[in-house]
Amino acid sequence: MKNVINDVEEKLRSKEYKLTSRREHILRVLLENKDKHLSAEEVYNLVKVKAPDVGLATVYRTLELFCDFDIIHGMDFGDGRKRYEFGGDDFMGHHHHHLICLKCGVILEVAEDLLEDLEERVNRDLGFDVQNHQLKIFGYCRNCKG
Repeated sequence: MKNVINDVEEKLRSKEYKLTSRREHILRVLLENKDKHLSAEEVYNLVKVKAPDVGLATVYRTLELFCDFDIIHGMDFGDGRKRYEFGGDDFMGHHHHHLICLKCGVILEVAEDLLEDLEERVNRDLGFDVQNHQLKIFGYCRNCKG
C-alpha cells in the first residue's frame, strides 16, 4: 500500500497538486476496498470513521481529482449512482469487465480482457486506435437467477 501511496503522491506532485492528509485518507479507503465499487457516499462514510473532519464535498472533489489523474475510474452501473474503483492504466495494468445483477445489484468482476481480439480487429480493419473500453453485462447472479 505504501508504494501505491508514494506513486499517487508523485503523480499529483508532477502537476503541482499535493497528497493532503484528507486525500490520503480517501486513497487509503479506496485501497482497503479495492475489490468493491464504492459510491462517493460509501467512501465518505468509511473515511469519516478515521477522519471525522473530512466533508462530503471534499470526498467528491478528491474522487474527481483522482479520476482526472487516472488513479481511479468512475462508472455508472445503471443504479443512478456513480461508483468508483481503484486503478487506472498505471495502477491496474489490464482491463476487466463487470457483471451486474438486475435483482440484488451485486457487481462481479471478470478479470480477463474479453475484447482484446475485437480491439485488434478494429485497429487493423478500421484504423481506429482504441484507448480504453468498458463492458457491462446485466443479468442475474447465481443467488438470484432461480
